[in-house]
Amino acid sequence: MSRKVVRTSKFRHVFGQAVKADQCYDDIRISTMTWDSNFCSVNPKFVSMIVDASGGGAFMVLPLSKTGRIDMSYPTVCGHTGPVLDIEFCPHNDNIIASGSEDCSVMIWEIPDGGLTSPLTEPVVKLEGHCKRVGILSWHPTAHNVLLSAGSDNVIILWNVARGEEVVRIDSVHPDLIYSACWNRDGSRILTSCKDKKLRVLDPRKGTVLFEKDKPHEGSRPVRGVFVSDGKILSTGFSRMSERQVALWDPNNFGEPLTLQELDTSSGVLLPFFDPDTGIVYLCGKGDSSIRYFEVTDEAPYVHYLSMFSSKESQKGMGYMPKRGLEVNKCEIARFYKLHERKCEPIVMTVPRKSDLFQEDLYPDTVGPDPSVEADEWFDGKEAPPVLISLKDGFVATTKAKEFKVHKSLLKTTTASAGSQPEGSGEVQSLRKEVKDLKAALEELTKRVKELETKN
Repeated sequence: MSRKVVRTSKFRHVFGQAVKADQCYDDIRISTMTWDSNFCSVNPKFVSMIVDASGGGAFMVLPLSKTGRIDMSYPTVCGHTGPVLDIEFCPHNDNIIASGSEDCSVMIWEIPDGGLTSPLTEPVVKLEGHCKRVGILSWHPTAHNVLLSAGSDNVIILWNVARGEEVVRIDSVHPDLIYSACWNRDGSRILTSCKDKKLRVLDPRKGTVLFEKDKPHEGSRPVRGVFVSDGKILSTGFSRMSERQVALWDPNNFGEPLTLQELDTSSGVLLPFFDPDTGIVYLCGKGDSSIRYFEVTDEAPYVHYLSMFSSKESQKGMGYMPKRGLEVNKCEIARFYKLHERKCEPIVMTVPRKSDLFQEDLYPDTVGPDPSVEADEWFDGKEAPPVLISLKDGFVATTKAKEFKVHKSLLKTTTASAGSQPEGSGEVQSLRKEVKDLKAALEELTKRVKELETKN
C-alpha cells in the first residue's frame, strides 16, 4: 500500500539567491534607528531606503538601474526635522512616496522619473495630525490617495492625500503603542497589533472593533499580523519563554489558533510578507541573516514550512517588490531588497522550471497599478476589489506616468504643488548639466589644440 510521505506542492523547491556584487547598491549608510519597520520600499521604478542623516531625517531614492557604488554626495529626500521611521511607495503611482518621522509629521513626495539630481526638501503635501512620532504608514490597496498612518500617540489616522486632510481618526481603540497596522486585499478591513497584547480587526471608516483576540502570543515582545487568503490572519510573536512563533487565525472563531508553530529563540521581530497569488508567506527577522518561507493552504496544519534562505550578514531592513516588477521569464516569484549596514542587496526567489514558456500556474492575474475607486468615493462607503492585470508579456506600463494632483484650495499646508512641476523636471536638470559639461570639455579641447598649433 503506497503512503504519501511528502506533501505535493509546486513551491516545494523554491530557492533564494542573492544577486552578484555588481548588482547591489553599495556604500549607503543605512539608518541605525531601533524601530521595527522595513526601512526600505521598492517598486518597478525605484528602490528607497532610510539613511543616517546628521540633523533631521533623510531617505534615499535610487532608480533600480543605478547599481554599484553610490556616491557619498548622492542627493537624498531630507525635509523632515527628525529621523524618518517608515517609508512606503504609493501602489498607484510609482513616483509618489510617503514618509513618517519622529517630527510627528507625514510627508508625501514626488520623485522625478530619472531619480533625484538635487536634494529634495519640499514635499508635495505635509500631513499634520499626530502629536507623537509616526512609525507606521500603509497606502490603501485599491482606493486612490488614501493613506493610513499610526503614531506613538496610539492613534490611527486615515488621510485623503489629494485634499491634504484627515478624514478618519481612530483614537479610542488602542490604549498602548501600536506595533503594526495593515489592510486586507480590498481595503475593507484594518488589522492592528498593540502593546496591550491584542490583535484587532477594525472597520476603517467607522473605527470600530469587529474582532479582537487577547494574547495571540504569550510573550511580551512585539506581535505582527497580516491578512492572508480567505480573510484569515497570520501573526508572528513570542512565547512566554521568548521563542519566536507563527500562528494562523480565523477571525470568525478567534478562540483557538488554526495552527501555532515555534521557530527558534532569536530576539528579532519577524516581519511577515504575504503573496496572495502563490499563498506563500515570507518571514524576515530584523537582525536575522535568513528568510524563512511557508505555504498557507486550506489543509491542516495550514502553514507548511517550505525552506529557508540563509546568508552570512544580518539584515537591518527589507523591501518587497510588487509582483508586477518581477522577471516572469525567469520564474521569479518574489524579490527582496535586503539592507545591510552599508549596502542594499537584492535577493531573488525562484521556482526551478525547465521550460522557458510563461508559467500560468505561477502567475495568476495579479494586482495592477490602477486604483479601482477614488478617495472620496471610498470614504463615502464604496468598496471595490483590486484591478487585476496579466503578467503574460511581462508587465508593461500602458499609461503615462500619472500626474499627482493636489487640490490646492483645500490644502492647509501646501508646500509645493505637483501640478506646477513639469513631469520630467529631473530629466531637464540632468540634460542641462550634461550640456554644461560637454561645453566645458569642448573649450578644454579647443584650448589644447591651440597650444599644440602654436608649438608647431
